[in-house]
Amino acid sequence: MWGLEYFSFRDLWSPLFMVFMMAIIVLYTFIVGPWRHRFTEDKAVSITRQTSFILAIVLLYLTQGGPLSLLGHLMFTFHMTNMALAYMLVPPLLIYGIPSWLWRRMFQANVWRLSVFRILMNPIISMALFTLLFSFYHMPKNHDWIMTHFTIHTIYYIVLFLSAMMMWWHIYCPVAEWRRMSHMLTLGYIFMSGLLLTPACAMIIFASGPLFGVYNDPQVWVKAMGYCVSGDPSVLLSKFDGPAFFNLMSARDDQQLGGIVMKLIQEFINSAALYTVFMQWFRKERASEDEPTLEPGAPGDIINNV
Repeated sequence: MWGLEYFSFRDLWSPLFMVFMMAIIVLYTFIVGPWRHRFTEDKAVSITRQTSFILAIVLLYLTQGGPLSLLGHLMFTFHMTNMALAYMLVPPLLIYGIPSWLWRRMFQANVWRLSVFRILMNPIISMALFTLLFSFYHMPKNHDWIMTHFTIHTIYYIVLFLSAMMMWWHIYCPVAEWRRMSHMLTLGYIFMSGLLLTPACAMIIFASGPLFGVYNDPQVWVKAMGYCVSGDPSVLLSKFDGPAFFNLMSARDDQQLGGIVMKLIQEFINSAALYTVFMQWFRKERASEDEPTLEPGAPGDIINNV
């Protein structure tokens, strides 16, 4: 399917990366399970939160080392699908899946109080950093250069993921006392984050021709394939004509569909975030209105003023 049968198990599943991600899941399971009381006396982590974390790790593996990663080197549509899942969906799932007491433990060191981290974690800086990194990456020449320089590719993806986590942290801040924005500001923040990514998606969708050599130039493509296949990637050119062999669409149609898929997934996730934050705000306001008020001079009022 989609030409995956031409690649080996190692190419498709990246066994070392698979083992690493499985180890993360096992470690998490122990920390929130039998080891939990070493960290906190809080109640057990819910199944919903544990499922959220595991789903995030599975998606991150599939998009960065599994079959979806390989497909992302064959078709631009899958590349943009991977970007949307890895940087729009995985971060909020991870943030939700890790309980507040574990976040507190991870960030209790004094080093996190340095000015550089305070600046980077400013909501505006976090959003601007992710937007700039994402947009810069999808400028055609930048994209092809990063995709064909493997060390830079790895570093860039890690930094992009961290910036995505920083941006989503302000939307779904898991530690109440660390929240830096009101619910109303958070709604505006979500809207702006989607708006700022629109130019990059529009450039891709409305381009008059193919922009990315990785998906239409066989020489650039085979160099990029060295990132996800074992052995000499140039052998691929003796078997296939290039990325067009694996694509049912023209390079331009594939590019346009990729931009549309990216924007649709982003809008769906942002809409879910808007709904979630709004309902949190609504429930908080509702709870404050339902709190009983004491008449002046009532016994409880006297006690509170002692």
